Amino acid sequence: MVRRLGFAIPLLAVLALMPTRAEASLSVFQTFVGNYGVSTDGFGSTSDSGVISAEIPAGATVVAAYLYSSTFNSSGAASGTLNGNVVNYNTALGVAAACCTLEAFRADVTSIVAAAYNGLGGVYNFNVTEGNGGNQDGEALVVVYSQALLPTTTIGILNGSTAASGDNTAINFSTALDPTAAGFFAEMRLGIGFSALGQSSQVTVNGTVITNNAGDNDDGQVANGALITVGGFNDPFSPFLPSYAADHERYNLVPQISSGDTSIKIHTQNPTNDDNIFLAVFRVLGEGGVNAPPPDATVPEPASMTLLGLGLGAAAVRRRFGKAKA
Repeated sequence: MVRRLGFAIPLLAVLALMPTRAEASLSVFQTFVGNYGVSTDGFGSTSDSGVISAEIPAGATVVAAYLYSSTFNSSGAASGTLNGNVVNYNTALGVAAACCTLEAFRADVTSIVAAAYNGLGGVYNFNVTEGNGGNQDGEALVVVYSQALLPTTTIGILNGSTAASGDNTAINFSTALDPTAAGFFAEMRLGIGFSALGQSSQVTVNGTVITNNAGDNDDGQVANGALITVGGFNDPFSPFLPSYAADHERYNLVPQISSGDTSIKIHTQNPTNDDNIFLAVFRVLGEGGVNAPPPDATVPEPASMTLLGLGLGAAAVRRRFGKAKA
């Protein structure tokens, strides 16, 4: 679905009441165009309960909120609660190509998050529990909000489970980019399940490898049932070619953009075939549409941008925990 301030254009079928298996590939779920912002966060623990958070500014309106749960070795759906409310993970996002039945599930928790938001702004904490025992590695919370003071922005949410062979994303613009312009921003945040102890993915932007170390259990712990990392609102951007510990799964794409570029091309690859990237969130200045065809060059569209969202890659396997990661 593409949402603009004031109206929504439905592009997706209505979600079924019961979980259904989807094809294993990251695909576009939602696009929001207008004065929008986004918060992301992750949680994982072997205790199956804890806190997941969202940062929402004062005076904003909660437009949409989605809770994801990353699972392994389980033929059943994820389950649990958020702030004491039973969560209906009614969308299964497909089983990854590698071992261990790696999968993620999605739930719409807009009403729960909106009820907790008091309009004052700040960080809001939500109690989260898992009902599927140690087979749930953790959760990711994505909250989209609108606020009149925000610049026109495109928020793209991709979800699924990506291929072990890697995937590509092209972000196409109708006019040449100027990354030196004041206020320009372009970023990507990943949610990765079943990752720790050196398991990692590579991310390439416009032909330049920016990390070989996407992964780890930044939002969990080194134990099955807590292996998850999500680029979050309170995470710094990962530095260029970070170490494993310094990769926060949040990436500033601006340094790889040159003045005059009309696209941002992203490739991800999981050489060890052992992680599952189930979520990718883009936040880019400008107006566009995720997975829309590139605009006709003979018919310019001023101040518009086209995000051609395809997948981002990695699949899944589990490692044996013989020792802790250095």
